Amino acid sequence: MTTPDRHPHPPSVRLVGGGRDTELTVPLFTEFVADVASRRTHDGSGPRIHALLVLEEDDDETVERFRGLLILAGGEVVVQAIHEGESFERAAVDGADGLFVGGGLTPAYRDAFIPIAALVRELVAAGTPYLGFSAGAAIAAEHALIGGNCIDGVPVCDEDAGEELVDVTVASGLGLVPFTVDVHAAQWGTVSRLTAAVCAGLTESGIAIDEHTSLHWHGNDAESSPIVAGRGSAWSATVDPERPDRAAVHRVTAAPR
Repeated sequence: MTTPDRHPHPPSVRLVGGGRDTELTVPLFTEFVADVASRRTHDGSGPRIHALLVLEEDDDETVERFRGLLILAGGEVVVQAIHEGESFERAAVDGADGLFVGGGLTPAYRDAFIPIAALVRELVAAGTPYLGFSAGAAIAAEHALIGGNCIDGVPVCDEDAGEELVDVTVASGLGLVPFTVDVHAAQWGTVSRLTAAVCAGLTESGIAIDEHTSLHWHGNDAESSPIVAGRGSAWSATVDPERPDRAAVHRVTAAPR
C-alpha cells in the first residue's frame, strides 16, 4: 500500500463519546461522511468508509449496528472486523476514503492497532478523515486512557467503567490528537477518572466526552481548539499551573446553530 499524497486539508478527527440512540448518533456520523466526501480522491457511488471493529467472540450485533448507522449517514461501508486478541493488518485501511473505529473493549482495540498505528497516523495527516466512537475515540490520543477504575488503590470511578482493568492505565495510542480522551463522560462518571489521572501525573491534559456528543479536532498542533457538537458536553481537565496536584475542569457544550 502507498500512502496518499498530502491533501491541502488539515487533519480531521471526530471523536464520539458513545451512545445507543440512532436519532442522536446519525447526525454526528453524517458530518463525518460529508467530510470524507469532500476529500475523497476516487470516483464511486459514495464516500468509501472502512469501519474497523474489534469484536467479542459471541458478538453478533456490532457489525450490523455500525454498518447501518454509517449507511444512514450516507456512506459506502467496508467492514473490517477482527476478534479480541487479533491485530489489524495494512490491508484493513487500504483504499479507504475515511476511517471509522467503533466501540468495544478499549484495551483490545488499542492492542489491535499497534501494528498499523504509524500508518493510521500517516493517513490522517495526509487528509483521510477519522471518526472514533467510544473505544475508537479513546485510542485516538497520543496518551490513551484505556481503562481502570483505581489510582493507588483508591477508586476514582465505578468499577463497571474499568474495561476489565483495575489500575487506571494510560498507554501509547494512535497519536491523532495531543490530549487524552475519556468517553461516556457524564453517563458513566468518567470525568472523575480523567481528572484523577491528570492530578496523578498520568497525563497532562484530557477531554472527557459525553454520549451522543462529538469532538471535532481539525488542527495541526496542540494549540488548535476542538469543536463540540451534539446533545451533551465535553469536559476538559488540565493541570493547575499553580498547584500541579490539582486539575482545572471546564465544561464545553455545542455552539448554537
